[in-house]
Amino acid sequence: MTDKFLTVAIDEARKGLADGGIPIGSVLVIDDEIVGRGHNQRVQHWSAIRHAEMDCLENAGRLTAAEYQQSVLYSTLSPCDMCSGAVLLYGIPKVIVGENQTFKGPEEYVRSRGVIVEVVNDAECIAMMQEFIRTHPELWNEDIGEMG
Repeated sequence: MTDKFLTVAIDEARKGLADGGIPIGSVLVIDDEIVGRGHNQRVQHWSAIRHAEMDCLENAGRLTAAEYQQSVLYSTLSPCDMCSGAVLLYGIPKVIVGENQTFKGPEEYVRSRGVIVEVVNDAECIAMMQEFIRTHPELWNEDIGEMG
């Protein structure tokens, strides 16, 4: 059974896909409550940085260091270098990753910096990304900074 917060992140990913974007979603949780949610909006906002995790953190607004240190970030896909950097910058202690089969960010480095990274390899997350990569390879390659 999928974790309730990962389910919300999956819903965010679906929103992104429905809006013509890349199906990646994220939520930030503190004390069992969602304080931020977002989805990849690079396409929708013509943005260089609006990955799901960055959108989620932006939507959470300004938080104190103590709040970040009590949080858990959920993402349907393994966070990239940029998003992992935000985790490290704000001292987010735990990241729950929906899947890392279609893309694997710097998980080992993030772990080496003391962050708990838990990969659940959720079947729905995997299938959603596999289908998107198959049908939109040019957009996917642009999102992860590859020539394709």
